[in-house]
Amino acid sequence: MSNIDPADLKRTEVTRKAFDLKFDLIIIGAGPAGLFCAISSAEPDKKILVLEKNSFPGRKLLITGSCHCNLTHDGDVQAFLDHYGDHGRFLRSALQSFTNLDLIAFFEERGLAMIREECGKIFPATMRSKDVLRILTDELETDGIGIKCEQDVKSISRTDEGFTVRCKNRHGEDHIYQSHLLVMATGGMSYPATGSTGDGYGFIRSLGHDVAEVAPALTPVIVKDPAILDLAGISLSDIIISLFRNRKIKEVRGDVLFTHQGLSGPGILDLSRFIRAGDTIKLSFAPASERSALEMWLLQKAGQDGSHRLKSVLADLPSYVPLPARLIKWIIERCDIPEDLDCAHLTREMRILLLDHLTGFPLIVSELGGYDIAMVTRGGASLKDINPKTMQSRLVSGLYLIGELLDVDGDTGGYNLQAAFSTAKLAARSIKEDWSMRNPPC
Repeated sequence: MSNIDPADLKRTEVTRKAFDLKFDLIIIGAGPAGLFCAISSAEPDKKILVLEKNSFPGRKLLITGSCHCNLTHDGDVQAFLDHYGDHGRFLRSALQSFTNLDLIAFFEERGLAMIREECGKIFPATMRSKDVLRILTDELETDGIGIKCEQDVKSISRTDEGFTVRCKNRHGEDHIYQSHLLVMATGGMSYPATGSTGDGYGFIRSLGHDVAEVAPALTPVIVKDPAILDLAGISLSDIIISLFRNRKIKEVRGDVLFTHQGLSGPGILDLSRFIRAGDTIKLSFAPASERSALEMWLLQKAGQDGSHRLKSVLADLPSYVPLPARLIKWIIERCDIPEDLDCAHLTREMRILLLDHLTGFPLIVSELGGYDIAMVTRGGASLKDINPKTMQSRLVSGLYLIGELLDVDGDTGGYNLQAAFSTAKLAARSIKEDWSMRNPPC
């Protein structure tokens, strides 16, 4: 847990007070989505309980953004929809009803200022995720919302009156809780050491929901070429990255970082939701649209500076991303071109192969980085069974599904936390409407 001391957090867990076992609302999962849904659902006459299997709430939130907590992103919230893969449209109502500006205002109104980085990422001014968590837990206490930690949910069943949740604590003791409404905020499977082990998928399946195939997302990729180790630490800015599986299936622009096993960096992480083992990633150090111009430039160099080494000439590619010497050496080796070849002796076949690699350097994916390093999970609760305007199940009345449990994942830059808060707020709004309809004011 890095340098975060759980004892430094102000807890709201009530361990020595008797809890009634019947509640108006139970929320399973004390991550950002679960905590915020509880806060946003608070009513003076309603009993709300948050259940958490860890010994304290917000364990995964604490390590978010290297413990700095990149809460959201700057800009028009409408543009956020393009940052959630193929499923961004599902979040339209949630994001529009609780925007990035609303989220910033929530924390600033409670004394936690926000700062914006040049890239658009929004962080707490203190750059400490525990300050974000403290505000959420303080708000729970202010609203009189109970949270029971070390409650490992074992089963959930639907009853005529709502839901029954059966748990075991760390001592092996059984606890049974009942509620009219239930929110599932159990997260995905990334960073399993924080408790995100995919338990929620089994529970919602037992209630009739389908679960789209889950896999790591926002994760580095491992490639089959062992020579990639020679490039570890090289980073390239704003290059074209293409993904092929028999045909081109995706193309993005972004930053790439070479690692000791493969590729990382924002461009690769954002693309990882689409990547599968065996796919080919092509890195364009020069745009394919400039291939003809690049070939003409090479021919001119051969005529004017024929005695110059090819590797020194490639260091001055016109108007393209600068190529470090290690990368140039690697490209030349992959093209089976002698390292000390001068421009005058570059054959047509060599030139064509070199152009192929400069405009689309191919790397075969061996596997994706696992859940232990993936920032989020792709896949999850099938969206067809969830009302995007309320986050309520279309199959089970009174059941809500929010946060990373859903089959929607965002790019790096605060998009996933924003989705967690926005879906939580939307569910809370629907919950309050449900209570209002059942108990209309006199």
